[in-house]
Amino acid sequence: MNDIIDVQTNDEKAEGLKAWGWVSYVLHLIVAVGAVIPGAQPGAALLIIALIIDLVKQGDSAGTWQASHFAWRIRTVLWAGVLYIVTAPLWLFFFFPGWVAWGLISIWFLYRIVRGMVAMNKSQAIDA
Repeated sequence: MNDIIDVQTNDEKAEGLKAWGWVSYVLHLIVAVGAVIPGAQPGAALLIIALIIDLVKQGDSAGTWQASHFAWRIRTVLWAGVLYIVTAPLWLFFFFPGWVAWGLISIWFLYRIVRGMVAMNKSQAIDA
């Protein structure tokens, strides 16, 4: 009787995590560009999908350089969400301050995603 044992090497695991990381970064990038360009909103669905990927794969990345990227993206989404919620009342009272605040948050979000992608391309951990 042949028992098939699936043994995944560390290299295969690292490449799989990197592939999932790229999928997540690209989804985040689409959302970030859509947030910066008026009228190009792709919707929150892509962001939620990317966040779920990060949350699910974060445990698999423990002890690897990719772990910093999963944590980086999760923190970026959570902080952006908090900042958007905190500044939302500005839209209700004053259009211009709300527009400026959300524009700055969107640019910050885009910066963090691009910075993470650059580090991922170099196969380096992202510093906090």
